[in-house]
Amino acid sequence: MQDLGLVHTPEYLRKLQSSGLSAAEQRRLGLPWSDALWRRSRLAAGGTLLAARAALSDGLAANLAGGTHHAFADHGEGFCVFNDVAVAIGKLRAEGAIERAAVIDLDVHQGNGTAAIFEAVDQVFTFSMHGERNYPLNKMRSNLDVPLRDGAGDAEYLDALQRHLPKVLEADADMAFYLAGVDVAAGDRYGKLALTEDGIRRRDRLVIEAVRERGVPLTIVLAGGYAASRTRTAELHAHAFREAVAYAGRIAT
Repeated sequence: MQDLGLVHTPEYLRKLQSSGLSAAEQRRLGLPWSDALWRRSRLAAGGTLLAARAALSDGLAANLAGGTHHAFADHGEGFCVFNDVAVAIGKLRAEGAIERAAVIDLDVHQGNGTAAIFEAVDQVFTFSMHGERNYPLNKMRSNLDVPLRDGAGDAEYLDALQRHLPKVLEADADMAFYLAGVDVAAGDRYGKLALTEDGIRRRDRLVIEAVRERGVPLTIVLAGGYAASRTRTAELHAHAFREAVAYAGRIAT
């Protein structure tokens, strides 16, 4: 609770702990409160913090959860209870393990909660590349927002990423967090973009190589994905982890 309190307000945490969310707050969250949700949300945030600690020592690590970037300091929305990346950054900064951080958010939806939490924090650079006409309707202001048109495919997407990612890396972060959302895939239920599977692999490879070749520790988290089946969603998510393993193997040899 103390670590979560570095980002989230005491009132919001009390409501979550005691099943005190109103019906309206649960509708905004998109999920009904339950003991399982309360436990899972804390575990996911803890997993991102553990992954960040591993990245500091090993250079590259990941959490098979997290990326819940729609959570604000005082409320959750868009299926996001806690902002796990913000909590990890807050904890590592409080400990003095890092001073500056960068958030590379490539989920199809803007990281509005992350942008709001760090809007006045100069030491955290937030980058969100997302669907212009997608959720959330009212977008917050990241340090760098790159909106994309509906139907954007591999070439347009990767060109935009290659042009803008260097600006993020100029922030001289001590750690970067990569939200590797796969709701950018063609046919995603909530996505509206049109990346192929190969395009997603190339995106993940580009981010991993760009960050690590600058010597910046990188933490990867899942973020969103709403393919036709859970198996398909998991397969798309797996690409970021396969690319991370492949990169680590190339460096080791």
